[in-house]
Amino acid sequence: MITEQWRKIAEGRLSPVYLISGTEMYFFDETIRRLKEALPDAATSELSVFDLDETPVEAVIEEADTVPFFSDRKLLIAKNANFLRAADKSREKVVHDLDRLANWLEHPPESAVTLFLAPYEKLDARKKIVKQFKKQAVCLEAEPLKPHDIETWVKQEAARQGSRITDAAVRTFISRAGEDLLKLGTEMEKLDLYAGEGHEIGEETVNLLIPKTPEDDAFKLLDAYIGGRTGEALSIYRDLLRNREEPIRLNALLANQVRLMIQVGVLKRKGYQQPQIAKQLKVHPYRVKLILENRRMADEAGLLQVLSRLAEADLRLKTVSGNRERVLELVLLHPVTG
Repeated sequence: MITEQWRKIAEGRLSPVYLISGTEMYFFDETIRRLKEALPDAATSELSVFDLDETPVEAVIEEADTVPFFSDRKLLIAKNANFLRAADKSREKVVHDLDRLANWLEHPPESAVTLFLAPYEKLDARKKIVKQFKKQAVCLEAEPLKPHDIETWVKQEAARQGSRITDAAVRTFISRAGEDLLKLGTEMEKLDLYAGEGHEIGEETVNLLIPKTPEDDAFKLLDAYIGGRTGEALSIYRDLLRNREEPIRLNALLANQVRLMIQVGVLKRKGYQQPQIAKQLKVHPYRVKLILENRRMADEAGLLQVLSRLAEADLRLKTVSGNRERVLELVLLHPVTG
């Protein structure tokens, strides 16, 4: 577990070589931050960063093998370890001596901490060098968190920064800030500073500090419309227009969400579980979770009816001139009957 390795880093139990791979960039940045925090002298005067898309890995090895001058340990960061994934060799700019790297991994110097970054979805497990890293280095996986884990992570971050956050505030926070942990971490710092140490972060605080996105309001509009709350849907729509949102863009946002809701429903009936649905549709699991938990969602017939109306509205918005705001408003005035 990556959090277990972070704990060891904080305790000063450092390994000479780390490899972090995956697509969740928060874990990359946070691992670098924690290593710098654990090695403040190295972070100041003995830090070297290499881009392996431009520099051969031998340069990293040579720097690691050189005795540090200003601290007990160096900190080396080797970005874009592209030789660990399956790739077209004809497109590689640099030739790396991977045999030398494999030999070096068997006895890396204790006077350096070297972090290899591989921001790729998959490594090529068949490669000898990948097997050598898994055998000799500390390998960390930077994978996107599951929906429940995101909520848990938000609560843990609030606690780490000295505050606490309610369940309702967590859900609102994620719906507004998104699922990207880098952004969530930044926004959580804002909430914590406002609430103050030891205080509770509630939904009111989230609503005050985390700006609503057009997508957020568009999805609320859709929820109100499908739920038969015509007045609420029209009120949200007019607020969006006052904020200079274009009807054609709002129509597209609504249609995309309806399509996703239909697809999720179809896959659920086929027996797919939440993670499988997210993978099949290539969307974040948290979006799937919110759709599956929405008990007010219309049935498939109703959703298809909405999608048909939005398709007709899209055609009119792209072909007619004049009062375009009225086109989508007329859709919202007709209740869903499916």
